[in-house]
Amino acid sequence: MPGRQLLLLATAAFGIAAAPAYPPIAPEEAERIYLARHRAMMANPSGEAASYEPMEVVPGARAAKPLPVAQPASRGLDAGALAEAREVAAAANSSAFLVWRRGALVEASYFGGATRETLLVSRSLAKPLTAIAVGRAIALGHIASLDQPVADFIPEWKGTPKAAIKVRHLLDMRSGLLAQGFSPEPGDPWSRAYLHPAHERIIVEDYPLTDPPGSIYEYSNVTSELVALVIERASGRRYADFIGREVLAPIGAAGGKVWVSRAGGLAHSGCCILLPAETWVRLALLLKDDGMAGGRRLLPAGYVAEMRQATRENPHYGLGVWVAGPYVERRGFANPKRPAPKVLHSEPYLAADTFLFDGNANQVVYIVPSADLVVLRMGGPPPKQPEWDNALFLNRILRGLGPGQAQLVAQK
Repeated sequence: MPGRQLLLLATAAFGIAAAPAYPPIAPEEAERIYLARHRAMMANPSGEAASYEPMEVVPGARAAKPLPVAQPASRGLDAGALAEAREVAAAANSSAFLVWRRGALVEASYFGGATRETLLVSRSLAKPLTAIAVGRAIALGHIASLDQPVADFIPEWKGTPKAAIKVRHLLDMRSGLLAQGFSPEPGDPWSRAYLHPAHERIIVEDYPLTDPPGSIYEYSNVTSELVALVIERASGRRYADFIGREVLAPIGAAGGKVWVSRAGGLAHSGCCILLPAETWVRLALLLKDDGMAGGRRLLPAGYVAEMRQATRENPHYGLGVWVAGPYVERRGFANPKRPAPKVLHSEPYLAADTFLFDGNANQVVYIVPSADLVVLRMGGPPPKQPEWDNALFLNRILRGLGPGQAQLVAQK
């Protein structure tokens, strides 16, 4: 399928459904809550929200069964390579290290009291989930295509420069909205968009457009946060309900919780969903299998290929997922041309078809279709030394594949 072909799946008119109503909140009360949250964030050494409150339940499969387990040798993997990677994961302040290969888990290690049932903080692993949600909404006929104007769902933008933002721009970070940043000032739009209980109003009305949509890659939470609003207005359902019943349940995955701006408010779709580690593996398998699960197509044919298509503005980022792309030693989340922290890649990925979920604290879920492999590392930030190495961590495991076990394409 051509990289930019429209994914039209219905002929009906698309637009706002009977979207869930958010409970009213008085402006004075909203500001009081916001300032209290801001003070707590400023006191938090991580620079993140001090707590995710309130939370909303994300339903999942009624009886989520554990993924099958097999010995590494039976799946063509060297146990020594897994042991080496496990040691690295343990030293990196990890909560979970899982490896799936050829139909089964060959590694499932948990650390620091975490278990298979533990709900782990996703951080930006939530961003590829927004792309999956959009793909599911397209398959269900709620959204016409990736190139549908977002203003069809946010009519407040009609007649403004923001009307040029397409659905795909919310996923590939080319919305033109203000890049992610940090400021200790409570009046700053970054903090207000992140913490304000009137979240749905702030991100629609107050967050500034700085560049023409589609013209530049600028990573920001707000760009992803808008997906929850689009999904709710397109489907008429709560984001948590849509994710749980239309994405997680069909793949047999356990649910969890998601941060909402206030009780009954808009979900934070860009950062703050909590799910067990195995749920992230199942989401990765959905993409590895081209949007199919249990013999059922959940995402449109060709949609995963769209997700893996990087843009000219950032050759390492597709729709919510990172791709191997041309080799660079360090790759960060921000615009590649801007000075910003970057993640070490000391060597090229051994498989050029590698793509991954990647988030703050070096949380990663690697997907390697040519090796029939998924690797997950979740947890807190690794220590500064030894420095976390995104490529080397995966390559250790790829080097443990037996002869003839995978047809890997070397990255140039």
